[in-house]
Amino acid sequence: MRLRIAASVAAAGLTTTPVVGQTDHMTPIADDPAMVRNSFYLPVRDGTRLAVNLYRPADRGMIRDGRFPVVFAFTPYRARYRKDGQVVDLIDSTTFGLRQLVHAGYVVATADVRGKGASFGARRGFLDQTEARDGYDIVQWLAAQPYTTGKVGITGCSYLGGSAMLVAGTRPPALRAVFAAATDLDKYAFVRNGGITAQFNTRPDEPLDVDLASVPVDADPDGRLLKAAVSEHARNTPMAPLWAGMPYRDSVSPLTGTRFWEEVGPYSHLAALRSPQLAWYLWSNWNDEPTEQIIKAAANLNAKMIVGPGSHCEPPKVFDIVGEQRRFFDHYLKGIDNGIDREPRYAWWREQGDGGAMVHRATLPGVGVKRTALYLSPTVNDAPAEVDRGSLAVRTTAAKALPFAADYGVATRDYFEFWPSPLDGRGVTFTSRPLAADATIEGYPVLTVRAAADRPQANLFGYLEEVDAAGKVTMLAFGRLAFSHRKTGKAPYDHLGLPYHSGLKADVAPVTPGQPVELSFALSPRAYTIAAGHRLRVTLTAADPRQRNLAEIRDGLARTLTVYAGPASHIDIPFTTPVRFR
Repeated sequence: MRLRIAASVAAAGLTTTPVVGQTDHMTPIADDPAMVRNSFYLPVRDGTRLAVNLYRPADRGMIRDGRFPVVFAFTPYRARYRKDGQVVDLIDSTTFGLRQLVHAGYVVATADVRGKGASFGARRGFLDQTEARDGYDIVQWLAAQPYTTGKVGITGCSYLGGSAMLVAGTRPPALRAVFAAATDLDKYAFVRNGGITAQFNTRPDEPLDVDLASVPVDADPDGRLLKAAVSEHARNTPMAPLWAGMPYRDSVSPLTGTRFWEEVGPYSHLAALRSPQLAWYLWSNWNDEPTEQIIKAAANLNAKMIVGPGSHCEPPKVFDIVGEQRRFFDHYLKGIDNGIDREPRYAWWREQGDGGAMVHRATLPGVGVKRTALYLSPTVNDAPAEVDRGSLAVRTTAAKALPFAADYGVATRDYFEFWPSPLDGRGVTFTSRPLAADATIEGYPVLTVRAAADRPQANLFGYLEEVDAAGKVTMLAFGRLAFSHRKTGKAPYDHLGLPYHSGLKADVAPVTPGQPVELSFALSPRAYTIAAGHRLRVTLTAADPRQRNLAEIRDGLARTLTVYAGPASHIDIPFTTPVRFR
């Protein structure tokens, strides 16, 4: 095993000695005698020097003898930097639990991706194969060190979760376990969900002085090398224009010269990701857009998966995600028989009011659950006064056209609003009668709407909400679809039977103004119990506050959308038991 790793390191042109700093000169941590640290520049295959931080187990500040498995995290957000006079270190993140892993007998390594933090080089693209190969080189270098067992795990949430999946796609021989959270299987379907870019990955790039706040590696006390590294970041490919310049899944990026969505989409590397040498554990939270991708990833990777309450990369209070990560690595990197491989493969938090319960299953959320159609109908006589334009019911009425003005004045309430807020008065709503008994949703609702627009280009956003007796609205699920992306087809991976919109240029077409078309798309998944007496509501809008580019695109979009309420418009909700209304 170690001979094979050493051979792969040599074949990649990697050195076994860092350019700056020596890994046998470790720095004791004043407030943590169980850990020592070193940082250095490691040259990868093309000579680019990446900033690496290494943490090893210690006893009273002295390096512990022996070999230990490695856990690696690869970040664009600066692994170590200064803020308000204090050092912020990825090792201390409550999301990743890396310090606890060192205490548990792991070597932990963190590194800045090329073109970010203290690393040299320029980014060719966001989570591209250059970054993936850099991660491969680091994993293999770590495995070849005399203080490691040669077995490596990789962890991360959000971008770092994407790093973990892309590095795994290069199949480093030493990589054995992947713990990835809040990331995607299909980057086109995530970043341009329904053909519409929204919040994720569309923000402007950070100025270079952000990277200058990185802590220099140990052998660069005056920051001379840091300044030289950051000067190279000026050549980075800008992220938001990269995505904006590729409207179709098969677009060739003018910035990279490749079909970049396919390069960065983990689904296109499924053969490698399904390697029997890799164990997978995926995590996300319900109030987070990537969760719909995490569940699909679990279906395609035979992965263990857990979903908690909360927002983006927020450690859930109802279970110990750091402890779960350690159990996973203990089993697959240390060989400890802790039973994790014999547990039900999937677990998730089923919410109910301010509480809930953990569910443990052998099947993914919603699998085998029949959906119930609730029709988007014109307002009925006994509808509550707060209903805007229509009702939501198990039986429908005759079709009726309900036009509404597209409101592009929605403002971003929070630059990082990971979960949408209710959009009362911004579109058209359909509200049910109060529930006669509790009703539990489990899985992906699917929204089908017959609609027309007064211009060739238009977008439709759909939201499923709970309304309590006092009128408080809770957002349960949401989705979006451009009218031009309405064509459905067969997905190149297990799409859980949900509508799939390819985004291929040949499948995208504007609409004829005034001509109705069918729009069908999945909303985000949920496990949630709606209390008796509460109502369900569907809201449809033409825009969402999280569209950072709304001001740029609004002039080319429809001014009026028309929903054809009645038999052709409905939301199919996966209720675990029959739903009844008063």
